[in-house]
Amino acid sequence: MRHHTDRLSPREAGARVVTRGVLIAAIAFAIAGCSGPADTGPSATLVGPSFWSPSVPSPSAAAPSIPAPTPVEAAHLAKSKPVRLQIPAIGVDSPLMDLGLKADGTMEVPPDGFPAGWYTGAPTPGELGPAIIAGHVDWKGPGVFYHLRNLKPGDNISVTREDGSVAAFRVTRVDQFAKDKFPTDLVYGNIGVAGLRLITCGGSWNAQTHHYDDNIVAFADFVAPGS
Repeated sequence: MRHHTDRLSPREAGARVVTRGVLIAAIAFAIAGCSGPADTGPSATLVGPSFWSPSVPSPSAAAPSIPAPTPVEAAHLAKSKPVRLQIPAIGVDSPLMDLGLKADGTMEVPPDGFPAGWYTGAPTPGELGPAIIAGHVDWKGPGVFYHLRNLKPGDNISVTREDGSVAAFRVTRVDQFAKDKFPTDLVYGNIGVAGLRLITCGGSWNAQTHHYDDNIVAFADFVAPGS
């Protein structure tokens, strides 16, 4: 089995990722140099229109107005650090380590094939925005995300959090992207729901670069309790 040291790196230091509905500092995920510019467009805010009802004209009375409705946020959980990832369909049951940024601006990676890691610059799983969990496909043997490519829409994901709650997610899509065409805004861009992205290497092994050519990304959406 190959033992490689792929790195998760941003296309530029200070790229953006969404947390609690607002764009904050983050990175573009990359293993073995996968990167792309992160779009930093404004986050969407739901603002209801003001309505008013006409009345009989009066020199001293103005038409009354009805206050705009209060914006409604998508179902989500409060912030709490993730500690365990479970994906029954592919046999994953892994603790989660923290992944931050190194001094050179690249994202830390798990030191071995296990465990997977949560990027601390992104929302916690269950919060609004795209939570990011990364793991190796192999490392002296199969890694924690060796079977990530086999996930299918509808598969369930559970993330146990430090506060004892469990954030449930359902896979919506699984894609393979060439590292030189990584869709950073699709993976990390602003979303109005609590989402999860699981990312690893994929595609062909490049014997010259000692890296895989592609990335596998599984997208999942939060499943509200009782739904």
